[in-house]
Amino acid sequence: MGAKLIGVKQAQAKLDAIVGEIQSRNVVAAITAASIIISTEAASMTPVATSTLINSQYRAIDINGTRVTGKIGYSASYALYVHNAPGKLLGKGVARTGKLKGKGNVWDKTGEPKFLSKAVENTKELVDNAIRREMKL
Repeated sequence: MGAKLIGVKQAQAKLDAIVGEIQSRNVVAAITAASIIISTEAASMTPVATSTLINSQYRAIDINGTRVTGKIGYSASYALYVHNAPGKLLGKGVARTGKLKGKGNVWDKTGEPKFLSKAVENTKELVDNAIRREMKL
């Protein structure tokens, strides 16, 4: 004689909902951890003359339905130009001129062109580990 189970479908649905909620929180935590790692590395390579560029760095997490996107950027108006600069004077010790005269050299040892792109490449393994760690149930 078989026993009839009542509420199995409801229990399964509730379990699925709980797992989905946990995974949603984990995804946001994973994206946040990854963006912190990348933005920290980018900050260490961002050129600093007046601190405007480094102080304009931001991180944002966007949630749109099932898509979670992490954004890292710089709000200074000239950020893209500095990021995409060729860096021809990198390591050459050329002094700054104009308004920035006396503020160090062009591309001092702390600054690098493509600082945000390089930060993503340099932290790939750390980001993968952070995402793996955060996504564990």
